[in-house]
Amino acid sequence: MATTNQTLIFLAFFTITSSLCFAFDPSPLQDFCVADLNSQVLMNGFVCKNPATVTAEDFFLSGFDKPGNTMNLLGSNVTPATIGQMPGLNTLGISFVRIDYAPGGINPPHTHPRASEILVVLEGTLYVGFVTSNLVTSNPNNTFYSKVLHPGDVFVFPQGLIHFQFNYGHSNAVAFAALNSQNPGVAIIANNAFGPKPPISDIVLAKAFQLSKEAVDILQARPWPTN
Repeated sequence: MATTNQTLIFLAFFTITSSLCFAFDPSPLQDFCVADLNSQVLMNGFVCKNPATVTAEDFFLSGFDKPGNTMNLLGSNVTPATIGQMPGLNTLGISFVRIDYAPGGINPPHTHPRASEILVVLEGTLYVGFVTSNLVTSNPNNTFYSKVLHPGDVFVFPQGLIHFQFNYGHSNAVAFAALNSQNPGVAIIANNAFGPKPPISDIVLAKAFQLSKEAVDILQARPWPTN
């Protein structure tokens, strides 16, 4: 009986404490932990550089005043300021991007598995939106939220949800976005489905997307650009 009660107490404690745990970037335990991007140590994140070797350059990045090259199939370009470009972001839980859009350019439907995103439009007009998850227990269920944004407008995309931005104006558009992860990651839906190496079985994709096997083969044969 005592063993049973102890087990129940443990399970209750485990349930309560588990609900208080969140999968975000690790919090800093010191003023900074500049990433040593050349370290051979494998860990969840990056090893700290020796503070004696840290310089102001580790916290600095230039070039966000310059437009990105949108001469590509998507008509857009993302200029990142993540831990790969700014080692000083390590353990700080933030990153930043500039996004340029040619007329008709799109930042295609994608997700950030480790971050929410808040975007502000500086120039042009963007049609943006995201879709909620489609589990039957979610509320709302598989709902699409969209908005037309103008300069000065701000929109937020919740973590892990599919979202996009599309410039349907007649001039270039520019937006800046902040994300609450040093390495938010990006998964572009079309690329992940039709462009991985090795490819996903065309039978699986045909069934999942309700397409013919021939249509899937055509999609898998084409290049899937990133921006």
